Amino acid sequence: MIEHHSFPQFPESYWIESTNNLPSYPTLNQDIEADITIVGGGISGITTAYLLVKEGYKVVLLDAGKLLNGTTGHTTAKITAQHDLIYDEFVTNLGQEKASLYYQASNDALQFIKQTVTHNQIQCGFSEQDAYVYTDSIDYLKKLEDEMAAYKLLGIPSSYSDHIPLQVPAKAAIIMHNQAQFHPLHYLTALVREYIEAGGEIYENTTAIDVEKGSLPKVITSDGHHITCKYVASCTHFPFYDGLGFYFARMHADRSYVLGVKVADDYPGGMYISAEDPKRSIRHAETADQQKLILIGGQSHKTGQGICTISHYEELQQFTERHFNLQEIAYRWSTQDLVTGDKIPYIGRITASSPNIFVATGYRKWGMTNSTAAALLIRDLIMEKENPYEKLFEPSRSTSFTTIKKLIVDNADVAKHLIAGKLERINKRPEDLALDEGSVVQIKGRRAGGYKDKNGELYLVDTTCTHMGCEVEWNNGDRTWDCPCHGSRFSISGDVIEGPAEKPLSRLEAN
Repeated sequence: MIEHHSFPQFPESYWIESTNNLPSYPTLNQDIEADITIVGGGISGITTAYLLVKEGYKVVLLDAGKLLNGTTGHTTAKITAQHDLIYDEFVTNLGQEKASLYYQASNDALQFIKQTVTHNQIQCGFSEQDAYVYTDSIDYLKKLEDEMAAYKLLGIPSSYSDHIPLQVPAKAAIIMHNQAQFHPLHYLTALVREYIEAGGEIYENTTAIDVEKGSLPKVITSDGHHITCKYVASCTHFPFYDGLGFYFARMHADRSYVLGVKVADDYPGGMYISAEDPKRSIRHAETADQQKLILIGGQSHKTGQGICTISHYEELQQFTERHFNLQEIAYRWSTQDLVTGDKIPYIGRITASSPNIFVATGYRKWGMTNSTAAALLIRDLIMEKENPYEKLFEPSRSTSFTTIKKLIVDNADVAKHLIAGKLERINKRPEDLALDEGSVVQIKGRRAGGYKDKNGELYLVDTTCTHMGCEVEWNNGDRTWDCPCHGSRFSISGDVIEGPAEKPLSRLEAN
């Protein structure tokens, strides 16, 4: 088992560590003007900015932290239209036309990435791979058969098999051919370079907190500066500006975990995901010294809920040891993504009454294709060009009865955790914490969050989430405070790591 104390306080992913020499960009320190302001330095924000600056617009890109360090840097980076078992569900719930459009949007995104890599000669490890959904459960054979039937109905190049190339038990698998994988940050670094050379501007450590609506909207930063522009696009993980779209109630946050491991086995190629839970995602990568790295992911759960988070890494390690000749666990990280009620992202005008403010969110862990599709769609909307996927992804689209039921369940879960956190009985006190331990503690009769670092320094915070008042829970795998209601995450000192919360947790004193 992994020793709990061996986990770093702020784990990095393989992608981020292999690009830690990226250039830095200034913080915005004055009011400026632009044609378009893009907020969010991940794949959707950078790709959108890249596309629009190439069209001759004056574009400003803002990131609250350092570019490329967010969700895009904590991914498995599969470029595929195979988004788990989804097409049979879409055909059943949404109809064949919308299911087909979803596939086509994902495939268009894949082809765009491929063409961009080829045209710009980007060295990012791009390689075409077959994508597998496999099962070792008799209960899931019918689901794979139904999904395969949906593939055939939609004309998706695919095949069915009773085995997979890996030494992982599988009774059957469906294969989507000619998918791809790459190093996402090497790819985006090249786009950033092209963007800067075309006259684009980037401001790091610049947090956008609000938008003043109007014919020339103003993006307001936490330092009080304004960017006056014609269009705004929120490409942050969670929309930094809600615009009365109530996105916090229309999505939930899921966390999942990844190990980057070195194994003695030869890797046969391909990208894999299990149909049944617990999910297992498998693909290979290559380190800078040309060593093979296998990325083993899975253990999805709602943020702030579930078992001890370190246990998820341990489960992945046990899976790896059972099926691979494990030599070393080189990297481990977790990531978070947002899931909409109908499992289709929200991409387009943030509300019907805001024609010049756009949003892109809810990628359901399939951000490489969905975020690229988002960039292509937002570009076309700004340029007033027809795009076949506008209605499919429209944030203000009508909600089906099935989706409404799902949202009711999700929001009932929010209410349950809101109440449970307030009624929790707490006996632990700050002085009871061991070194490198975090926990909910009691201070002067009130609930608080405590963490004692390896040097004995104590960090105490108010555990009431600054978004809507739920009580955050300790995440000992990542050393963070996570909200079980809407997925906000905070550092040991209370700083916001993930929204929708915008304000930090209050710091407290022990005495």
